[in-house]
Amino acid sequence: MAKFQGGGGKPSTGAEVKNAIMTGVSWMLPFVIAGAVIMGIARIGASMYGIDNIWDASHEQAGLVIQILHKFDGFGGLALSLMLPVVAGYISFALANKPGIAPGMVGGLLASNLGTGFLGALAAGFVAGYIVRALIKYIKLPKALASAGPIFILPVGGTLLTCIVMAFVIGTPLAALNHGMESWLLSMSGTNKVLLAAVIGGMVGFDLGGPVNKAAVTTAMALLASGIYDPNTAAQVAIIIPPIGLGIATLMWAKRFPESLREAGKASTLMGLIGVSEGAIPFALSNPKIIIVNVVGSAVGASMAVGLGAVNHAPISGFYGWLAVNSWPVYVLSIACGSAIVAGGSLFVFRGAQEDATQENKKEAAAPKFKASR
Repeated sequence: MAKFQGGGGKPSTGAEVKNAIMTGVSWMLPFVIAGAVIMGIARIGASMYGIDNIWDASHEQAGLVIQILHKFDGFGGLALSLMLPVVAGYISFALANKPGIAPGMVGGLLASNLGTGFLGALAAGFVAGYIVRALIKYIKLPKALASAGPIFILPVGGTLLTCIVMAFVIGTPLAALNHGMESWLLSMSGTNKVLLAAVIGGMVGFDLGGPVNKAAVTTAMALLASGIYDPNTAAQVAIIIPPIGLGIATLMWAKRFPESLREAGKASTLMGLIGVSEGAIPFALSNPKIIIVNVVGSAVGASMAVGLGAVNHAPISGFYGWLAVNSWPVYVLSIACGSAIVAGGSLFVFRGAQEDATQENKKEAAAPKFKASR
């Protein structure tokens, strides 16, 4: 039977849940990025021929180039369709090691078929992981049959029990919750839609990868799997505004920032371009007042993107996904405006006084002054 090897101590339930979700998301991202970029190539190529629905089946009978672009879009969609099974499978893997992968992936696929969306896939991953862990703990086999556990009992029993729980216990309530959320969000238009984007953007910019940020991004991804793209568009714009804005500020007004933050600014700009909001954390730790500026810049950029009609179909915030966004010039303009707000706002927070004091202290330490006595 599979055995768990304990570390220095058992992690708390909260830490275990967070680690499982992060594991699932990290394994899911390559599929999402591959699918979104391939679809982006297909749609950008099709737009050169004046086609805005390259996914439509009618293009199977078109010319060779259009047929190829249509196939590419299908390849990308196939990669994206693995999003829910993979995230569920690797959440289960984080909880129960290799025996949890098959039950988790099948549970995630069932969640997709039941219409529970991303929330259902998360639930399937946890259900599968804890079921397999329980099987490992409570089922004892004779030594002669011990090898049958990991290859037979755990995948078969874990998959069957996970599917039963999903289909007959939590699938229907989760599907109803998911559809209710979809209907409410789809009913939003105009000012309501822009306000929602601003709230999501502000949450994302608040703690830069912390729990508030993760709550907004996870909710946006859950709706993305259901075909609701505005929250995801808002979140992906907001993720990169603080690190890009602060990185640009350190390049334009270097004397305003301490030497340590100038160096952090170089990394921050790069991290923002590849979609990592944590690049702005050193600035928030140095002066928490910048959090207000980050929230305002992220909220404005997110609401601007959604309000002007940009649509990001994939959870990709890095520059490599920008051209795959519908109305990508508006999307890039929104990022630029939000980043400009953060960069400009940083001038009211970082005034160079901290650096001057630090340099003065260094001078005093390096060359102490003595009073000459008579």
